Amino acid sequence: MSILIDESTRIMVQGLGRDGSFHAEQMKTYGTNIVAGVHPGKGGSSIHGFPVFNTAEEAVHETGAECTVIFVPAPFAADAILAGANAGAGLVVAVTEGIPVLDMSKIVRELNELGTCLVGPNCPGLISPEKSKVGIMPGGIFRKGSIGVISRSGTLTYEVVNQLTLAGYGQSTAIGMGGDPVVGMKYNDYLELFEEDRETELVVIVGEIGGTDEQDAATFVKDRISKPVVGYVVGRSAPPGKRMGHAGAIISGADSTVEAKVAFLRKKGIPVADTVEQIVDLVGDGLGGKN
Repeated sequence: MSILIDESTRIMVQGLGRDGSFHAEQMKTYGTNIVAGVHPGKGGSSIHGFPVFNTAEEAVHETGAECTVIFVPAPFAADAILAGANAGAGLVVAVTEGIPVLDMSKIVRELNELGTCLVGPNCPGLISPEKSKVGIMPGGIFRKGSIGVISRSGTLTYEVVNQLTLAGYGQSTAIGMGGDPVVGMKYNDYLELFEEDRETELVVIVGEIGGTDEQDAATFVKDRISKPVVGYVVGRSAPPGKRMGHAGAIISGADSTVEAKVAFLRKKGIPVADTVEQIVDLVGDGLGGKN
């Protein structure tokens, strides 16, 4: 199986400018079930074989879209997220980066009240291999299988997945959860879904410097997750106060360093790889050598 998306999930794309149009085509080519696009002023047209609407409300009403992916520029992305959620999309994937933290704080509260799941913002999205991809992940490196992947780092997700695929370990769903200080769903939300997915056998969590989300996840794994979990944390060379890649990856205290995170994960019984390549070995150990 997979979590959050599969081949039947009805997807709409909000924001069909240069980037949105390009990635909409890539998603459709991969096999994603795109049923609608949203771009004010382009309603009544079509792109890549799916209809375009002026508003998210129209798109959901006409096509039954249940997931939306946001490529709207940052100044307008907050409104687009809310429009998609209020229209009835139960899952919002916000690829857009640069959305103000204050806006995201308000949005997360509102989406929680609506019961809407939010992946991102500032994320590459998610993919259930050979079923559906929503976002900008390069589909060619993924292989259908039983490993769940949750990553705070966008591009590092690809390297981790590539190593797993080359070693024969396919993925059930891989998620880039977003690198901003305020995001929607966090490790624990995804871990709970993977725990319930009968075909996911092991979960890899990829963390980085900044915040304490990895520690929260380790405690959750210890208390609530029965499946094996493998960890990896990046940012070993980052000096205090240095931003590494995006806004959420800033060492702001003793608990947000790589060393603190690795020590805490291991204390909770989660094996942590020292290199990307070692993740494969730990996955093999967790599965008893099976792939």
